[in-house]
Amino acid sequence: MKFQLDIRIPVPDDTIRYGDGILLIGSCFTEHMSERLAQHRFQISNNPNGILFNPLSVSDSLRSYAREKQYTRSDLFYLNELWNSWDHHTRFSDVDPEAALTRINTEIVQAGNMLRKGKWLIITLGSAFQYYLKENDRPVANNHRAPGQWFDKRLLGISDIVDHLSETISLLRESNPELSILFTISPVRHIRDGVIENNRSKARLLEAVHTLCSLPRVYYFPAYELVIDILRDYRFYDIDMVHPNFAATQFVWEQFAKHYFADDTRALMEQVEELHIARNHRTRFPQTEAHRNFMDKYHAKATELQQQLPFLDFSETIRYFAGGA
Repeated sequence: MKFQLDIRIPVPDDTIRYGDGILLIGSCFTEHMSERLAQHRFQISNNPNGILFNPLSVSDSLRSYAREKQYTRSDLFYLNELWNSWDHHTRFSDVDPEAALTRINTEIVQAGNMLRKGKWLIITLGSAFQYYLKENDRPVANNHRAPGQWFDKRLLGISDIVDHLSETISLLRESNPELSILFTISPVRHIRDGVIENNRSKARLLEAVHTLCSLPRVYYFPAYELVIDILRDYRFYDIDMVHPNFAATQFVWEQFAKHYFADDTRALMEQVEELHIARNHRTRFPQTEAHRNFMDKYHAKATELQQQLPFLDFSETIRYFAGGA
């Protein structure tokens, strides 16, 4: 008896390998995938503007990296005792405007380098709703808890989303023609918009992304469908009934790894994960022979893996198992 629907996940022409630079940008679901990629020691740049939900903010941020934009004091505004940027998440806000600008501009430089030299761009879109400042019709990526009456909220049209993102993809490929782009739609429900409104928003994102997939080396991974249609149960959501829980995100990650990593890459990932688990193990009796054998075993494994993957840095792990931590 079957208890789940079948889903066909297309395998891309190119799979992700160690050594491929990966930039991830978008909604909070991006954070879950980034954590797992980082844990497996992939070279990533994660959300250089902080969490972004709508396609215009994602697109404008990518253009700022490609053009190496440098923010100045005039790009910031003062609210709630902090200097903030309408284009960035609150994690970039600071009581010192120069400190905020330093973080913002440093991330832009690093993201620009990753886009020019990396192999993959993973974009997770969360909502088709866009907020605009009423005073000048400026689109904003984050409201920074400003009064609601400062903003207009609009549902973006499919053609607007497609046009904006396709122009951005063309710009990125001017400096990196070999860049592969992977879209996902976040399964996080934007329930504050309302259930019906959230579904309209997701539908527009889905249609826009599948239109963009007609472009060369632009792919779609069905994270949204895996949670909404395959798992399709509130037990796979957190207590807020909005965010997928660990079991759901782990299921999505396993499907992603199965379809987007080559067999030899997955084999290396298993070795890296084994090292990660061993590095986080805490023993009660470090003076025992068993613990010394454990440390020697993983020191040898870490050293061997460093030789296999010389472009990654396992030096801290090697020192730890050598007893230098």
